[in-house]
Amino acid sequence: MTAIEHDPTTDTGDRAEEFDVLIVGAGISGIGAAYRISERNPGMSYAILERRERIGGTWDLFRYPGVRSDSSIFGLSLPYEPWTRREGIADGDHIREYLTDTARKHGIDRHIRFGNRVHTAEWDSDTDTWTLRADEGGAEKVYRARFVFFGSGYYNYDEPHSPDFAGSETFEGPIVNPQHWPEDLDYAGKRVVVIGSGATAVTLVPALSRTAEKVTMLQRSPTYIAPGPRVHPLFDVLRKYLPRRVSHSLARWYFSTVEWVTYMLCQKFPTMMKGFFRRQALTNLPSGYPIDVHFKPTYDPWDQRACLDADADLFEAISAGRVEMVTDRVDRFDATGIWLKSGQHLPADIIVTATGLQLQALGGVTIVVDGTEIKPAELFAYKAHMLEGIPNLAWCIGYTNASWTLRADMTAQQVAKLLEYMTSHGYTHAYPHRGDEPLQEKFAWDLKANYVLRSPHALPKSSTKRPWVVRQNFFADAIDHRFDRIEESMIFGRAPHRSALSA
Repeated sequence: MTAIEHDPTTDTGDRAEEFDVLIVGAGISGIGAAYRISERNPGMSYAILERRERIGGTWDLFRYPGVRSDSSIFGLSLPYEPWTRREGIADGDHIREYLTDTARKHGIDRHIRFGNRVHTAEWDSDTDTWTLRADEGGAEKVYRARFVFFGSGYYNYDEPHSPDFAGSETFEGPIVNPQHWPEDLDYAGKRVVVIGSGATAVTLVPALSRTAEKVTMLQRSPTYIAPGPRVHPLFDVLRKYLPRRVSHSLARWYFSTVEWVTYMLCQKFPTMMKGFFRRQALTNLPSGYPIDVHFKPTYDPWDQRACLDADADLFEAISAGRVEMVTDRVDRFDATGIWLKSGQHLPADIIVTATGLQLQALGGVTIVVDGTEIKPAELFAYKAHMLEGIPNLAWCIGYTNASWTLRADMTAQQVAKLLEYMTSHGYTHAYPHRGDEPLQEKFAWDLKANYVLRSPHALPKSSTKRPWVVRQNFFADAIDHRFDRIEESMIFGRAPHRSALSA
C-alpha cells in the first residue's frame, strides 16, 4: 500500500454533489443495484456514474457483428423484469434495449450521470464519507456519498489483450479488435482472418461469413463448443399459456439448473463429457471432417469456459464452406496476410484479433482510504462482494460458470439489506474483518482461461472457507443468501460528526 498526500487546494467544497449511495456503472450490475437498493430503502438518494453515453455496460461496449449472450438470457435478465422476446439466446443490441427499457420503467434512468469516468475514490474516516472524482469531458466532477457500489465489471474497457504479432506493421489492411469494432468497417466480399477461439470468435465468425468472401478462424488450440437453440421450443409454448412472470421464473431456474448440471458433469465425469462435445461436432459437421484436429481440446471440459454455438451457426458456416478452421500458431504478419508456424500462408484483407480480455478490479479506479492507496488484489473478498477492512464499499462480480446476473442480483440484495440494517441501527460505516486467524488463499476464479492465467492476481483474493471464499456455485450461494447473517465478520460503527444513512 502506498501513502497518498491530500492536497487541500483540490478540495471542491460545496461544489460536490452528495448522495447516500453512488453506483459506478450503468450495465446489468448497476441497474440491478439501483433497483434493489431503492426497493428496500426508498428514502435513499443515489446516482449512477456511467463513463459511456448510453446504458448497457458490456452490451454497449461490444458492437461487433453477431455479439450475443453466451448463456441463457433468462438467467442473464433480471428476475423481476421478464424477458419478453422469444429468443433464449439474445443479441447484444436487444439486451441493451432491455436494460434501457428496465431503467426507464423504474425511473432509474433519471439518476444516471452519463459521461462520468470515475478515476479516484477516497474514504475519510473522520466523516465516514467517500469522495469520488470523475472526468466529465475533460473537467473534474466531484461526488460524495456514504456508500459506493461498483458495477464496473471485471475487465479493462480501454485495453483488450493484444499480443505483439511480428510484422503487424507491414500488413496493408485493417487490424481490428472486437472490443473496439469500427462502425464503418466494410468486410463484404473480403477475406477475413479471425485470430481466436473463445466466445467472441465463436459468435463473430459466423456473422462475418454471411457477407465476407471467406472467413478463416485461426486458433492456437481447440475449444469445447456446444450448439443450442436460440428459441427453446418448450418454453416458447409455455410462455404462450402461463403468466409472464411465472414462465420467466420457470425458465430462469430451468436453464440455471441445466447450466449448473452441465458444469458439474464436466468436473466429475470429464471423459464422458469429452465424448458428448465430440458427438455434437460429429452430428453437425460433414462426414470425414477433421474433428480431432480442430475440435479436440487438450484440457478437460470447463477447465476453460465452453462456448455456446447458437443454432449451430458456426458448424453450419463450416459445413457450407463459408468458414475455414485452421489450428496453428502465428509466425508473423506480412503485407497480405499471416504466415503460420507450419509454413502455411493465410491471405487476408482484414485481420481480427479476438485474443481476449485483460482482468481489472473495480474498473481501474484508484481506491484511497484515509490517505493510503489500497490495492484490491492484496485483500480477501468477503461474501464475494466486499473487501476486508474497506468501509462502505461493494463490488459486483458474477460467475464464470453461470449467468453473471445470478450473483449480481444476490449481491444487490445483500447490499440493500446491509444499507437497511445500518440505517435502522444508526451506523455510518461497516466493513468486513477477518480477525487474526490466517486464511488459506486460492484464486478467486479457478478457470484455466488465458485471460485468467495471464493475470492470476488481478482480482481480490479468495480463501477456502466462508465468508471469505469466492465460490462458483450459484445454488450453494443461494442457500447462504437465504440464511445470511448480516453481522457475520462485520464491524459496524458511527463517525462522531455524521448522522446515519437516510431512512
